[in-house]
Amino acid sequence: MTAALIPSEQFADLFINDRPMMDVRAPVEFVQGAFPSSCNLPLLDDDQRHIIGIEYAEKGQDAAIALGESLATPVIREHRLQQWRSFIEAHPDTVLYCFRGGLRSRITQQWLADAGIDIPLVEGGYKALRRFLIDRLDAFCDSQPLCLIAGPTGSGKTELLLRCAHNADLEGLAGHRGSTFGQWAEQQPSQIDFENAISVACLKHGQSAPGRPLILEDEGRLIGRLSLPESLREAMAQAPLLILECPLHEREDRILRDYIIAQRQRFQSLNATTAAESFAEFVLGNLHRIRKRLGGERYQRISEQWDEALRLLEAGEGVEAFRSGVSELLVHYYDPMYEYQLSKREGKVLMRGDADTLLHSDWLSR
Repeated sequence: MTAALIPSEQFADLFINDRPMMDVRAPVEFVQGAFPSSCNLPLLDDDQRHIIGIEYAEKGQDAAIALGESLATPVIREHRLQQWRSFIEAHPDTVLYCFRGGLRSRITQQWLADAGIDIPLVEGGYKALRRFLIDRLDAFCDSQPLCLIAGPTGSGKTELLLRCAHNADLEGLAGHRGSTFGQWAEQQPSQIDFENAISVACLKHGQSAPGRPLILEDEGRLIGRLSLPESLREAMAQAPLLILECPLHEREDRILRDYIIAQRQRFQSLNATTAAESFAEFVLGNLHRIRKRLGGERYQRISEQWDEALRLLEAGEGVEAFRSGVSELLVHYYDPMYEYQLSKREGKVLMRGDADTLLHSDWLSR
């Protein structure tokens, strides 16, 4: 059989077009890092990969292949083929890869060919695709203009960002709102998944709107536990800024909606039985994390207010009891931190205004 290959010259098209990818690495490899359009359908499970890896290290490739063939019983082989066949039927344009485009992907390709199914494999596998995305992100940051939406916590930066035609939602890709209370109930992706998703988003922007600024929300080095790629962080540090202004009462309303009501609903959707307790731990635990910066007296006051506010929320009394504490945090914790971080920015402030003013400016309406 002449193996059908996807060469590196076609990697950009794979990501720009969200081409389905069948990742036949072991689950332990997939969870460490993969691509937005990939699905893990392994040739070997984690235990098999471990055993064969030892055989390869001790006795060489031929011995490892022989062991793999002995482990691939007819039942296992048929099970794998059925999984692959179902995925390919649902995604006829899929490609496959393993770590380096070597044995595992070639064996998968051969098994499928024996079953009458032809599927191309990616030359160089995951490693080559990952290298491609790293290099393309670095090149993007060197050549493509950026524009950042900045503003105090609760001003609606993400809402404005998503109304822009040419944006990348870094917080959405990170699964985190970026602040102390910004953790979503769901788990964040792996660092590599995050980096890959950013690179794909930039690749798509470079293809669809070359030369136009990519609009991003101003972020620190970390979004939750995830780090921005260094090349992107450096480019963002020098990018021009649009400052979103918003009255304090509207910021309070947004915080109550996004960080209290919506977060409580997320915990409810995950586990209704433990939602109340888990949400209380989330709120009070995050408050406790910043107690030193709040000062003992302010921390104690807000903690007591919110303990009662949580009780009222669960009793169906709404979220207004959280408002005074939210206001204190915005004015005395978040705003001073925002002003300090803004003072350290190298990028020029292009304009200030409310969401509609910025959205209809030349910078965001292009």
